[in-house]
Amino acid sequence: MPKDSSIKHVLLIGSGPIVIGQACEFDYSGSQASRSLREEGIKVTLINSNPATIMTDPVTADNVYLLPLEKKSIIKILQEHPDIDAVLPTMGGQTALNLAIDCDKAGIWKKFGVRMIGVDIDAIDTAENREKFKALMEKIGVGVCKGDTATSFLQGKEIAQEIGFPLIIRASYTLGGAGGAFVEKAEDFEKLLSAGLQASPVHEVLIEQSILGWKEYELEVMRDNIGNMIVICSIENFDPMGVHTGDSITVAPAMTLPDTVYQRMRNYAITMMNSIGNFAGGCNVQFAVSPDNSEIIGIEINPRVSRSSALASKATGYPIAKVAAKLAIGYNLDELSNSITGTTSAFFEPAIDYVIVKIPRWNFDKFKGSDRRLGLSMKAVGEVMGIGRNFQEALQKACQSLEIKRNGLGADGKELRNQEELLYSLANPSWNRLFHVYDAFKLGISFRTIQDLTKIDKWFLKQIEELIHVEAEIEKFNINNIPRELMDMAKKKGYADRQIAHLLGCLESEVFNKRYTEMGIRRVYKLVDTCAAEFEAQTPYYYSTFGEENESVPSNKKKVVVLGSGPNRVGQGIEFDYSCVHGVLAAKECGYETIMINCNPETVSTDPDISDKLYFEPVFWEHIYEIILQENPIGVIVQLGGQTALKLAEKMDKYGIPIIGTSYEALDLAEDRGRFSTLLKENEVPYPEFGTIHNTDEALELCKTIGFPLLVRPSYVLGGQGMKIVINEKELEEHVVNVLKDIPNNEILLDHFLEGAIEAEADAICDGENVYIIGIMQHIEPAGIHSGDSYAVLPPYNLGDYVMRQIETYTHKIALALKTVGLINIQFAIKNDRVYVIEANPRASRTVPFICKAYQEPYVNYATKVMLGEKKVTDFEFKPVKKGYAIKEPVFSFHKFPNVNKELGPEMKSTGEAIYFIDDLMDDYFLKIYAERNLYLSR
Repeated sequence: MPKDSSIKHVLLIGSGPIVIGQACEFDYSGSQASRSLREEGIKVTLINSNPATIMTDPVTADNVYLLPLEKKSIIKILQEHPDIDAVLPTMGGQTALNLAIDCDKAGIWKKFGVRMIGVDIDAIDTAENREKFKALMEKIGVGVCKGDTATSFLQGKEIAQEIGFPLIIRASYTLGGAGGAFVEKAEDFEKLLSAGLQASPVHEVLIEQSILGWKEYELEVMRDNIGNMIVICSIENFDPMGVHTGDSITVAPAMTLPDTVYQRMRNYAITMMNSIGNFAGGCNVQFAVSPDNSEIIGIEINPRVSRSSALASKATGYPIAKVAAKLAIGYNLDELSNSITGTTSAFFEPAIDYVIVKIPRWNFDKFKGSDRRLGLSMKAVGEVMGIGRNFQEALQKACQSLEIKRNGLGADGKELRNQEELLYSLANPSWNRLFHVYDAFKLGISFRTIQDLTKIDKWFLKQIEELIHVEAEIEKFNINNIPRELMDMAKKKGYADRQIAHLLGCLESEVFNKRYTEMGIRRVYKLVDTCAAEFEAQTPYYYSTFGEENESVPSNKKKVVVLGSGPNRVGQGIEFDYSCVHGVLAAKECGYETIMINCNPETVSTDPDISDKLYFEPVFWEHIYEIILQENPIGVIVQLGGQTALKLAEKMDKYGIPIIGTSYEALDLAEDRGRFSTLLKENEVPYPEFGTIHNTDEALELCKTIGFPLLVRPSYVLGGQGMKIVINEKELEEHVVNVLKDIPNNEILLDHFLEGAIEAEADAICDGENVYIIGIMQHIEPAGIHSGDSYAVLPPYNLGDYVMRQIETYTHKIALALKTVGLINIQFAIKNDRVYVIEANPRASRTVPFICKAYQEPYVNYATKVMLGEKKVTDFEFKPVKKGYAIKEPVFSFHKFPNVNKELGPEMKSTGEAIYFIDDLMDDYFLKIYAERNLYLSR
């Protein structure tokens, strides 16, 4: 069936702010869907409240509404655009689906003559309503867990009595497994039942038998309007049932699935999708398989694009959201082409000749006192993906991508050697269980014990055990006599030069020179082509491995590398991906060939359509250096990818690789708290009284001069890591000891803390000679709460001309003193009308996308052209749209950590943000948050 020509204007619902359980994968899906619809000549109006996304950029849709995701916003849009005839709710996660259901119940779609496309209410209801899903599965012959649905406390207790313990509670219509729990003992049941009933928006839970320890699989499936179906990707969870799939290490394709079981599972998935109702698009189906007898149980079905859809798209190169949007407007699979090959049909199942490993990224250190055990409720804040020719290579590359101060899986001297702690960790999964499986093998704990405690499939465990044997072999040699075959084997298993250097007792650079120069063991680059090289790929999307034939042929064009921001985490989220994407697009406009390096499968930057060449690789020195040697760019842009990219600037400077824009020297000066404060002194810029220390003795001596309260600030950190306000010598000593334990040899700044001060920040573009301030924001919360956790108002609401002039003057002075070329963010504390500078970051900041959206100007585009030397600041005609005020609203995920108090201080804890516009300061929204500005202030 060709496109439905009656659909002229589609409303696309986004997913709102980033929260644990719903991250930037929906920015990717929504952006791709919008572009796909507009290719068909369909007008797109988009609603989303998240200013940090590409999705809410003017480049994405015809109309973008930065409004709260609620019914009254939908009504406003439909009143202003009466020609909207369809709504697509499957691209914005659970938030979009829930809003679509609410609007349907309220009769809004019917009133405005809007029809839902891609999915209907019955399909959503069947998939989301645990009781209906269970009844349907029983009817179509798909196995389900024994259990029943409860809508009251009493009903829940009766069901539990009938099933017996252990059991599982699953809350209906929730996100990221919220409200779900495993219940081992009867005495824990009542509390967890109450929590589940409260978490469900319809106060309904499914109580069922526990299948803890079973194997878990997902199939990512596409279906069109006439029932054509293809499996895009099979995904196997490394962790067995009991860990939420978003917190599980996952592997594609499924590694331990016998073909007979896979075919049964595939048939079940097709039967399930055909039975849930009218549905066309991408769908995620989850199964549990008994390790004893291969019995298959249907866990759930999500009739929308999901976290796994983004992963499956990047894993296979098949653009699920793009195709799903076209299916939603009537096309069938056989009528669409495969955008990777350009010649084959979209009605085919991708074949991959490599292995994908996804590892989640957690941030438990930001939530002191949180329960770190993993279970039914998701706790990860982001994820990374490694691509290799075998499981071990992909696993090592994924570990190298995590940015947790590890060089891969093992071989870095950081093993846990306490048997008791290891055994507890194996039985109680947390963020580091993968590393502890390795440590357990290394310590000599038996294979059987490790398997009994973890229930991880023996095949995966054998793969890790084998690494221990390889390392023992390498340790028999030194850098001068290691055999070439052994070096080649280690590289093919994904070992980094740093890991090999650790095993050989030499320097990383010596290993690199030995294997790259002497032995000629170099990376080759392979295409991600969806069809195992059966057809030629048009999309330049590469991963590295070791072997024959390099499929990435460098051009003779002038080219730039943009370093991505790696995995999402608290302090570094989607806003840096926004900057990276706009940096790539701006460099393209200037005629450069653009090369993107990133390892985050959720992002728009890793969409192969964005840059001229995408290298899906760890943002890790060794990988980047070999790409630079391969491509020979004119330079590398590091100031758009947050702390991830910045941390690599020193190595680049040392190796003579040109850094585009602000120099490494200036970047380092701003990061070094002590040297930066000296620069302020030289330029007569006020700053809080300070001193730098390296140990507790120096700290206790210095505090006598500066006086309490003190703000303790480590150098070179992200999101306020390790920052704390201390009020006496005991607290000071304890905190300095903790910081130096986490970040050895760090220079720590002690500032006199300006209690009761007002905080503000400015973002600017500088070309080394001229400075343009793109925005000044005033925080609502007092000094002491991290800027990322503060409500901030653009423009300031009560600073006065005298203070504003000081902020402007100091911004100009610092930008020029640091010889900034590109973006800079400066933070201020204001006390008694005197402005003090707290810190400066000569790079893209968290607030830049927010200012771009509020003032409707493409500042990252301008800044990139300045960095490249193509433009001066004076070449741009700045015309910001200034009307009323824009408020940046921090969004937290404290609900995932019920034992953690919502208290805020100098270390950032928010996972995302929303934007809210007001006309004046008498707005009820502003008055409420201003009245609560001191509510959560802590130290």
